[in-house]
Amino acid sequence: MKIGITFSILAFVALIVSICIKERKKSLVVQSLNCLFEAVYDFIILAYTGAILSIINFIRTFLFINKEKFSKTLYLIILFLFESIIIVNCILTWGGLISLLPTIGSLIRTYCLWQSNMKLVRISGITTGILYGSYYIYYNSWFMVLGDLILLITGIYAVWKNDIKHNSKLNK
Repeated sequence: MKIGITFSILAFVALIVSICIKERKKSLVVQSLNCLFEAVYDFIILAYTGAILSIINFIRTFLFINKEKFSKTLYLIILFLFESIIIVNCILTWGGLISLLPTIGSLIRTYCLWQSNMKLVRISGITTGILYGSYYIYYNSWFMVLGDLILLITGIYAVWKNDIKHNSKLNK
């Protein structure tokens, strides 16, 4: 059980740090670490939909880091491919309606990370916090729930600080 706690702490720290980083590429590097840590943790607690999604999300994030190496058409195909894989994973690892929470969270996060807009990355932290937090409540994974609650609060603060407050200063 201690190894599970270790990976949940690592996943939590990486996710929080990834939202606080302003540069997209650096944020995605840290986000990819979160995906690996979370995959290991999810396998330990037998949350298979989340575990497979975390591996898919690791690959996705790694490709998104290297966005400039792809043509616009290929990059769009990559988005549709990952969104499709996420849906197929939900079907194959279906554990009831609870499987929809990480699936919807991953679909939103994939689209937001695919974009170059850091505001969307920050917003996806909010949706991830809500949907994955609810998923981990189901699995009685209270440390991950706490982590996702902090992610939710951090995401709201980051959006307010960088996007809402900053825009209101520009409009004055």
